[in-house]
Amino acid sequence: MPNGHRAYDSGMPGFPAAPVDLDLRLVRYFTVVAEQGTFHRAAAVLGVAQPALSRQVHRLEERLGVRLLERTTRGSGLTAAGVAFLPQAKALLRAAEVAAAKARAAAVPSAVAVGYAGGLVVTAAVRELRARRPDAEVRTSHLDWSEVRPALLEHRVDVAVARAPFPTDGLDVVVLREEQRVLLVPADHRLAGKESVRLDDFADEPLVRYADAAYDAFWRVDPRPDGRAAPDGLLVDAHADKLEAVAAGQALALAPGRPLTRDDVVAVPVEGIEPCRVLVATREGERSLLVAAFREAARSHLADLR
Repeated sequence: MPNGHRAYDSGMPGFPAAPVDLDLRLVRYFTVVAEQGTFHRAAAVLGVAQPALSRQVHRLEERLGVRLLERTTRGSGLTAAGVAFLPQAKALLRAAEVAAAKARAAAVPSAVAVGYAGGLVVTAAVRELRARRPDAEVRTSHLDWSEVRPALLEHRVDVAVARAPFPTDGLDVVVLREEQRVLLVPADHRLAGKESVRLDDFADEPLVRYADAAYDAFWRVDPRPDGRAAPDGLLVDAHADKLEAVAAGQALALAPGRPLTRDDVVAVPVEGIEPCRVLVATREGERSLLVAAFREAARSHLADLR
């Protein structure tokens, strides 16, 4: 073959006779494209350039000797070979994660990584765990709320404390405590001096929006109990951006009842809506004694904070 490439045909796949040396990075790229439906969206998720992503997936197809994706002007669809390969690819990635985790666990049998997100403080629980197990290596890692599940499933952390909602497929979660939600308003807003408010008091005010649908729905109470859509506000990515949008009068925001870092934003308790929940999350079926010890310490020290 010219240039040393194998020929392949999506209609008549010709699998190479020799064992295939699969690059897991290429396999992961393929699964993300398959899940996102377009190279453009997949490139954004992966943080790589679209042409480079296309070349990498093409490399995987060459190694397999089959076409996995059909490129069209509207996106990318799976071929019959792609449909067959996708579940195997996901299983391969999961197996690699488990293998790496078991190797690390064997090398460092007395280590645990604790993740925490959303401004939550885990110091007291971590301190108790270190006091109970001075022989253990206890590491902490701050996570963005969207990283909680990936960080656990990819074994970057072994246990995480975070506020719902976040995806929990493949995880075991335990509620540590519930927190009343508050409404963040500018200091000169008409509701700033209220002891508390209800949803009807700000039903027509725009609330900041978030990219994740489930997270957005929870923190904007969207749809409202009467079925109406919540008014759209500014799209934000970070807590600091949310505070800036509120202070500037661009939108209001629902948030956990935690101390504020700005004098130009006021938090007003909201009555009559579901509270947010602080969870401790682990991988499904996690049997680490250190993880169990941290869960116990978290229940002792983090369950009744005010």
